[in-house]
Amino acid sequence: MAILKELKPPTGDHPLVFPSVRTWLRPISENALNAALRRLGYAKDEATAHGFRATASTLLNESGLWSADAIERELGHVEADEVRRAHARGEHWEERVKMM
Repeated sequence: MAILKELKPPTGDHPLVFPSVRTWLRPISENALNAALRRLGYAKDEATAHGFRATASTLLNESGLWSADAIERELGHVEADEVRRAHARGEHWEERVKMM
């Protein structure tokens, strides 16, 4: 939380910590994150933005502390069914808060 609070001055009152360079309304893109990893010296076969999500999923699932459904919701994996998706937004909320 302390690190996130330090980011408040550069981001101001905008809701996103890492907004796109084109608009404050959308988050930074996966391509921008991948480009940053390349500039840091990581090759495509060493690190990708999506790879961090996969690593988080693996570690969270292997920990046995959280339900698979809560992990999937927290990683932003959504239901294909629009009605189900609308009702699922708050599912596992308390567990997800603890996970974070």
